[in-house]
Amino acid sequence: MYSSIKIGIIGNGNQSKRIQKILKEKKYNFYIYKPLKNKKLEIKNFYNLSNCNVLFITSPNHTHLSYLKILSSMNKYIFCEKPPVNSKKDLIELKRINSRKIYFNYNFRFLKICDILKNKKNYNLGNLLYGSIVSSHGLALKKDYKNSWRSKKKNTPLGIHEIVSIHLVDIINYYFKIKKIEKPTLLNHSKIGNSFDTSHVKIKLMNDGIIDIFTTYYSSLRRCFLFMFENGIIEQIDNQILIRGPSKNFDKKGLFKKPKLKKKIIISNNKEKKDTLKKSIEFFLRIVRKNEEFDLNHWNVSIKSNELVL
Repeated sequence: MYSSIKIGIIGNGNQSKRIQKILKEKKYNFYIYKPLKNKKLEIKNFYNLSNCNVLFITSPNHTHLSYLKILSSMNKYIFCEKPPVNSKKDLIELKRINSRKIYFNYNFRFLKICDILKNKKNYNLGNLLYGSIVSSHGLALKKDYKNSWRSKKKNTPLGIHEIVSIHLVDIINYYFKIKKIEKPTLLNHSKIGNSFDTSHVKIKLMNDGIIDIFTTYYSSLRRCFLFMFENGIIEQIDNQILIRGPSKNFDKKGLFKKPKLKKKIIISNNKEKKDTLKKSIEFFLRIVRKNEEFDLNHWNVSIKSNELVL
């Protein structure tokens, strides 16, 4: 459909296949690059890749930097899975790349609750005092987790922290001003593989608000957000989001009671998971089609979120 856009995809894992499905739905053709040990075939493969003007990097986290360095020097549009990099050494090198055509896929920014945080002033909530985020599902309970790249330190030194928690740290970094982030507590509850299936991290905001983030691959499916403001509350438990306020809400005896319900939103978690990736890709491709550059703020916030988890 878009003949001027030639897409190459590096990697062919689960996330790559999700991206491929979305691109097919939008009538985009693409080339899948697979590194090979045979030098002649490898040169041919990379030649095909270099002929693409739009690249999707979905390879293992520890390989991102090498592709970013090569492809950004060719002036390509790049959609790179998060984390951009997974070591402090690589982060230093990443900061040296000067390209406004790189987009990092922090697709949780497209969650419904993020849309509410973006427009929180509309609800007269005031400053954030405390937040708690829990993201849990039993990935480590599945048989194939043992052989998954997610369970191996070589591929993911920080485990779930660099895969899932980074999304949640990015949300806080994107919508609030972070003063300090503590060193995460990383655990391997399942004892499967040698990477981490559980993470807890505490964040302090510039206004002295506190955020707790807990993620695990070793418990029941659950996604909870709680944001307590001076003058109200935003909370999500799985598929239900409630916005309450003001804080001064009394019964007939003059005693405090639960703040009034300002808004109730029902979402589908499965649909939202697909939609956030779709919206992220659509945003990226809009910039590509217009032949524009990404806002410098995207680069700065994305790099900062990466730095905060390392």
